[in-house]
Amino acid sequence: MTSPSWRQLGAAPHRLMFFLGAFQAAGVMLWWLGDLLGRYTQAYAAPSWTIPAAWAHAFLMIYGFFPFFIFGFLMTTFPNWLNGRPVTRWSYLPASILMAGGMLLFYAGLVIDKLLLLVGVLLFLAGWGIGLLALLAILRQSQHPDKQHSRVTIAGLFMGWLGACAYGLWLFTGAIQFLNFSRIAGIWFFLLPIFLTVSHRMIPFFSSRVLTAYVIYRPDWILPAMLACATGHGLLELLGLDAWRGFFDLPFLALAAWLSYRWDLLRSFQVRLLAVLHIAFFWLAIALAFYSFQDVALLFDHAGDFTLGFAPLHALGIGFFAAMMLAMASRVTLGHSGRPLAADALTWTLFLGLQAAAVLRILPDIGLSIAPGLIYPLAASVWLFSIVSWIWKYGLIYWQPRVDGKSG
Repeated sequence: MTSPSWRQLGAAPHRLMFFLGAFQAAGVMLWWLGDLLGRYTQAYAAPSWTIPAAWAHAFLMIYGFFPFFIFGFLMTTFPNWLNGRPVTRWSYLPASILMAGGMLLFYAGLVIDKLLLLVGVLLFLAGWGIGLLALLAILRQSQHPDKQHSRVTIAGLFMGWLGACAYGLWLFTGAIQFLNFSRIAGIWFFLLPIFLTVSHRMIPFFSSRVLTAYVIYRPDWILPAMLACATGHGLLELLGLDAWRGFFDLPFLALAAWLSYRWDLLRSFQVRLLAVLHIAFFWLAIALAFYSFQDVALLFDHAGDFTLGFAPLHALGIGFFAAMMLAMASRVTLGHSGRPLAADALTWTLFLGLQAAAVLRILPDIGLSIAPGLIYPLAASVWLFSIVSWIWKYGLIYWQPRVDGKSG
């Protein structure tokens, strides 16, 4: 086998983007675990950062690593979806380098000076902008009759860019409304539309390739309906009308659960690499069930005694977003390296580890943990172990040529 090389790492957009994203997924949790251990144990004094740790955590978890995986995936699939030209190195290499450099400055800014945080966000935005323009060029040049999924993901990336911009404006001005917009837009206008759209496009397709007599269920109306629910939830949250989000979350829950049923969640367990996608998608219904309970509780209990804390958010963020990210990245990595499309025991185990991290983080907020101060670091540790195991399993693949001798 040819020895690993930098040339191979930059041979295709998913290689470099996934590689950087995986290390970021580990890095953001390593930083957060260090903060949690200082706050909830007697190991050492809680670290002092240049901004509140919770708001640094919010930015890193929403914008710190997901965009790398999203760009890596979309830069690989857009040419296929739209019959367009491949993304050139002159687009994905600068985008990758600027985004990674921005994240490194962000970490430095947490320790040294707040100004470095702002510079890091600006560099990150520059790289994001280059990647977004590259995808937009493919979309505009394409004559493909079906652009629904591509348009939604482009819109989601633009909203994510605006959300990261808002975070930079908060760093510069201190105005809390920018911080709130960054957090809400990042979840409901950026990550959720993109993960929902990719799931809608790819899960039925992948299922049809491996399950016998499988009928693809992908009605034209269901994706716009779910996107409208996500947008409505986000807008109500921006307006501070959380108690009324149920008017969007309840139908959203029904649609998500219906799709899991129609996409044949139970039969997906015949093939582990397919099951991980279906399991991750089912977490959307779980998260929306938590949100719906929270909405109804807020509507009738203004004191907020039964709001489930951050359980809905972590069911969505870890259970759906992170698990789907890992599942999709695993499949793309195997398929685009010429390897068999099969999840071995390690891949399955580390995916289950991420499910365990989601459950552990949710337990204290639903009243099923007697020691949340220990559960929080434990959940972070399980996440970190799962991601590091994934890097150990898949990281070296990005440095090596395809095993089938093809380019890419």
